[in-house]
Amino acid sequence: MSASEQPPVAAGGAQEAPTAQAPGAGGAAPAAAPAAPAAALAGPAAEIAAGYAFQGAALDLGALLWDGACHPDAPIRIPLPVLNRHGLVAGATGTGKTKTLQLIAEQLSANGVPVFLADIKGDVSGVSAPGEDGERVRERAAQVGQEWRATGFPCEFYGLGGTGPGIPVRATVTSFGPVLLSKVLQLNQTQEQSLGLIFHYADSKGLELVDLKDLRAVVAFLVSDTGKAELKGIGGLSTVTAGVILRSITAFEQQGAGEFFGEPEFDTAEFLRTAADGRGIVSVLELPAVQDEPQLFSTFLMWMLADLFNDLPEVGDLEKPKLVFFFDEAHLLFNGASKAFLASITQTVRLIRSKGIGVFFVTQTPKDVPSDVLAQLGNRVQHALRAFTPDDAKALKATVRTFPNSPYELEEVLTGLGTGEAVITVLSERGAPTPVAATRLRAPESLMGPIDAVALEAAVKGSSLYGRYAEAVDRESAYEKLTAEQQAAEAEALRAAAAKEAEKAQKQGGGRAPKPEPSLTEQVVGSGIFKSLARSIGTQLGREISRSIFGTARRGR
Repeated sequence: MSASEQPPVAAGGAQEAPTAQAPGAGGAAPAAAPAAPAAALAGPAAEIAAGYAFQGAALDLGALLWDGACHPDAPIRIPLPVLNRHGLVAGATGTGKTKTLQLIAEQLSANGVPVFLADIKGDVSGVSAPGEDGERVRERAAQVGQEWRATGFPCEFYGLGGTGPGIPVRATVTSFGPVLLSKVLQLNQTQEQSLGLIFHYADSKGLELVDLKDLRAVVAFLVSDTGKAELKGIGGLSTVTAGVILRSITAFEQQGAGEFFGEPEFDTAEFLRTAADGRGIVSVLELPAVQDEPQLFSTFLMWMLADLFNDLPEVGDLEKPKLVFFFDEAHLLFNGASKAFLASITQTVRLIRSKGIGVFFVTQTPKDVPSDVLAQLGNRVQHALRAFTPDDAKALKATVRTFPNSPYELEEVLTGLGTGEAVITVLSERGAPTPVAATRLRAPESLMGPIDAVALEAAVKGSSLYGRYAEAVDRESAYEKLTAEQQAAEAEALRAAAAKEAEKAQKQGGGRAPKPEPSLTEQVVGSGIFKSLARSIGTQLGREISRSIFGTARRGR
């Protein structure tokens, strides 16, 4: 949670009081610590406050906590131009990460910066509605020197493949690419390389892989008697590996994932829009319906980033980002990832900054993020950590080591933070790390909880994008082309066989050969056996699609 990180307010519900324990130089302080004037700051506290006195546009995160007191005249901020330098929001469950995202998203939107948020638990939709005033909100606002106003922000709501509420977000198998698809199918390195070979073949033959039945048809063809020779010159495809890939695709479809692949493919440039009043649109991907498929949604989030990376031009450092992308449950992306996959993520994160995109990874502890990626995250918001077990204590020590030197006793502070409090360090306007600051966060001005289902459905269907993406389209692609070619090949074989029989009969009978039954071809072409074979054979000349870091197809804007 963030800002007031008072536990979320359900639509129409009341907020619970924050547990506010304000950490000081030596640890945690009593709850609801009083505000202190800036003049009371001296020594290390004054130096910390000075480190956040930026001259340009900045987001207000909260107020400094020092020596048991909250200092509203010492705001903790993050410069708007450095938000493309990426960041990390971490903390134990229930410490306020989600509301921190909401707080940052609101201020980005107000500054004209579009935002992408993944709503895994279904409680982020409230960013579109004004918040509810109350004693707890006013108390938090007074503590941090905030002029709180109930405000809703422009939002678009999306859903993967139309599962659950939201405008459907689909990707073609071709644009998803073999690397990301191998991750979601949980293939090993050898199988991943074979899948890359399959994609290469499909591209070179102009066989568009739109949905999973297209991919299945190409795989089956390449291990058929007719198709085996197609890949012999570049390594071939073993029957065993093909079987593993086909079984993985089938299991994936049985989980309901097949509908996430298809057309119309979502254009990720939709995430870069601003509203008519100049505020950035907050794109909320509703994921509660697929939260039991973490591998799927985390990989889909990576596809979105890769697609943006492919298509956006280099712009260097800007006065404000083109988009800030919050990657929730980030550890799910890295679990079980191959070295090649991790290298691709690292390269994407490193290079996408120059495209004007900022990425914030959201997870429980920094150790969930590989060190090569963590090293690129210049802005840190660390909520409370727990140390109930030896593993927790080890994670706590590891987290402390990732922060710059600080006058705080960080191990004590991090375990004593209350809900809606965090330890923060960001990049200054000149790109240097700011001093570590224990912070009481501001209260979000939008609703801290979900909007009701009726309002959500109305927002989705009232969107200008709904008509563009709502209905799935199944056009001619690899499956249909392979089927058509097989039909043509079988018909030609039947005609040749009939002609040969007629010639034989003519020679044997010495007279005119009888005409073959006119319905023979139609009978065979329409047979069930033929239709089952049609999925496994066919070739067609075509084009080679250029591929990016993840093997995703490049699409021009």
